[in-house]
Amino acid sequence: MNGYAPLAERMRPTKLDHYIGQKHLIGEKAVLRQMIENGALTSIILWGPPGVGKTTLAKIIANQLNRPFFELSAINSGVKDVREVIDKAKKSRFFNSLPPILFIDEIHRFSKSQQDSLLGAVEQGIITLIGATTENPSFEVITPLLSRCQVYVLKSLEQEDLLELVEKVFTTDILLKQKKLLLSETDALIRFAGGDARKLLNIIELVANNQNDDTIEFTNEKITSYLQKNPAQFDKNGEMHYDIISAFIKSIRGSDPDAAVYWLARMVEGGEDPKFIARRLIISASEDVGLANPNALMLATQCFEAIKMVGWPESRIILSEVTIYLATSPKSNSAYMAINNAQMLVRETGNLPVPLHLRNAPTKLMKDLGYGINYKYSHDYPNNFVEQQYLPDELAKKTIYSPQANQQESKIKERLNTLWKHKHK
Repeated sequence: MNGYAPLAERMRPTKLDHYIGQKHLIGEKAVLRQMIENGALTSIILWGPPGVGKTTLAKIIANQLNRPFFELSAINSGVKDVREVIDKAKKSRFFNSLPPILFIDEIHRFSKSQQDSLLGAVEQGIITLIGATTENPSFEVITPLLSRCQVYVLKSLEQEDLLELVEKVFTTDILLKQKKLLLSETDALIRFAGGDARKLLNIIELVANNQNDDTIEFTNEKITSYLQKNPAQFDKNGEMHYDIISAFIKSIRGSDPDAAVYWLARMVEGGEDPKFIARRLIISASEDVGLANPNALMLATQCFEAIKMVGWPESRIILSEVTIYLATSPKSNSAYMAINNAQMLVRETGNLPVPLHLRNAPTKLMKDLGYGINYKYSHDYPNNFVEQQYLPDELAKKTIYSPQANQQESKIKERLNTLWKHKHK
């Protein structure tokens, strides 16, 4: 097969109708397809695991819209490269022509300054940005840039998508269609691919290149022997990435330290980024342990700082300690529910005025208008408390935070009831 591009490159589609998977985005009447067909493309970020077609989709979009296409990889590009592309984009535009597309692969690897260098060009419409990322853009893309882009989530390929791709390879690839290919079993092929089209194609190519028989047969045993790895191995870039972190968090929430440490081990063995695990522990400490054990958040935050100083393999011990601590802690989601309730009230009631006695009065005019009048300073009263209204008038009798039935919040509930005369029953 010398002289030919790899199978994954040979099979890269150039038209939307030949693209496999992501029907929720590019299927009939799906949002991204309609945007492309209407030629109304805005800057977007494609978020999903590797091998699901982010780069391919970006190139198809540029091809179908007949727009100039510039491509950068965040791994080896800097601010200078970004500015050079923006300058080329300016020069390539004619009167009333649509802006060129700048595709940035692994945009999450761009530093803040590199992402800042894109802002002006995106905002002014000099370029239409398509970013691709395997990491959550909420954490990895700066807010000003994220607010100027629509985020679309790409999913791991389903089994039917992978089998459709296999059929297409066997019948259309310029080299493999000349051979007699027999797909006897599919379990190992699908399992090892893990929803990743590129992995699937690499496996097919590996098996085909290592057989000189007239008939090339694909069996579970043959595929497993070629790959020489555990089919159950955690893949930090594949479909199981999301399933395993979900199982990890739910095990902590369910107070099962054995299961929680098991899923942690799966991630450690799979080479997961320890900072990713630590971030999830911080969220779990707030959302699931909460006020039942306020020390949990402090310990989870210290864990994040500690692993930045220590690194692998010792970080696994720190992560294990905090995982067990959270899993064995009492649980409360009262803080999570309280902010949900408060946000719902805000959406329902809008911008209610701040009561006059709570307003700031830095000028004489404001004081004359009654700002701050009759405000009672809590520290001037016994036990540093005096009853007064802090919510807007329309919400004065609303209860937003409800203490839950655990030792820590039982004390909180008792104190609140003493202060507020059983408002928090």
